[in-house]
Amino acid sequence: MNPATPTAAVGDLVTRRLVGHSLEAPFYVSEELFGLDVEAVFARHWIFVATEAEVPEPGDYVTVTLGPYSVIIVRDDDEDVRAFHNVCRHRGARILNEERGSVGNIVCGYHHWTYGVDGKLLHAESQAPDFDRSCFGLRSVHVRTVAGLVYICLAAEPPADFDEIITRVEPYLAPHNLARAKVATQIDLIENANWKLTLENNRECYHCTGHPELQACYFPIYGYQEQDVPAVLRPTYERFLRADADARATYEELGLPYATIEELDTRPTGFRIQREPLDGAGESYTADGTAACKRLLADFPTARLGRLSFHTQPNAWFHLMADHAITFSAIPLGPDRTLVRTTWLVHADAVEGVDYDLDTLTKVWKATNVQDAVFVERAQRGVSSPAYVPGPYAPTEAQVEAFVNWYVTRLEAHLEQQR
Repeated sequence: MNPATPTAAVGDLVTRRLVGHSLEAPFYVSEELFGLDVEAVFARHWIFVATEAEVPEPGDYVTVTLGPYSVIIVRDDDEDVRAFHNVCRHRGARILNEERGSVGNIVCGYHHWTYGVDGKLLHAESQAPDFDRSCFGLRSVHVRTVAGLVYICLAAEPPADFDEIITRVEPYLAPHNLARAKVATQIDLIENANWKLTLENNRECYHCTGHPELQACYFPIYGYQEQDVPAVLRPTYERFLRADADARATYEELGLPYATIEELDTRPTGFRIQREPLDGAGESYTADGTAACKRLLADFPTARLGRLSFHTQPNAWFHLMADHAITFSAIPLGPDRTLVRTTWLVHADAVEGVDYDLDTLTKVWKATNVQDAVFVERAQRGVSSPAYVPGPYAPTEAQVEAFVNWYVTRLEAHLEQQR
């Protein structure tokens, strides 16, 4: 398949997408469709980019790249999280060139225009007498924090449903105290695959036999309806039902919301949230399910809270336990390259080597991420073959279908606006 897809063909590809089947090859290999993904999806929707724990103090910043866009995420002097285009208002130079750091002011290294961490232009040497600094502050980007998670939207008018979603999910997330957590570690992994293959892989457990470390503490029945559970998983499923009954009793006693909310492809900001048990000791993502950090994220009376799982279209998923939390983001780098960033959060006062061992904390998901990178690279190679034709999703892949349907719906909406 030629990586260049004629513009006239894009609408046809979208229109003829077969429900319940994987996408046609150009969606995964075409340079033009990759550009459309950035324009129609990543530049128009709410994108998870960081945690508040990554910018704990005023002046702390991270930068994120979304296609041609570079964005600065910074905590200002009032301790609010702000976002700005990483473009100097003088002649457009890139201002901050590191992925993260700390600044007193934001200074362009080209002609030294200087901005406050609130984006205001403070200094521009040798300007005309009538130069008005107030007209040349950094261009802001919409930013919202959701119980310690930082989302941005590049669109002039972001999807309006995000405020409602925040109201609904914050009661689930807030008890874990992420806004006051700290980063234990962060690992970047480049997957040699289209970002959609990364997300499709994440949205199903049909392949979970390929994750032995994960299966030691995780019930690999994600996506299965009771009638579809195969015989080999039936003992695991029965064990899950017992653990789930115990977990629900605990959640109700502690006043923790746990009911599943799943609105993945019926709105601009698709999302899913659910609290359910883990296997083994039921406390954390470790080899035996015991807590990886002695210092819990909050004043929970027990570590046996299983996992709170949350994900948002198009690029993020999260696991929150009593002892730590893990955030994942997928950032497209090219038609066949995706950055997967994984961040482990612990209590702000937890001490490495005393309260937690970093290898124990990260072992399960480090292994799982590497295994997933192999799977999606194989998928990318397969869809790049002239022999590839879209195949049907299994019932356990319903959330893959929901993701793909959301994606196609967003492309359709964008293309309609362009007509």
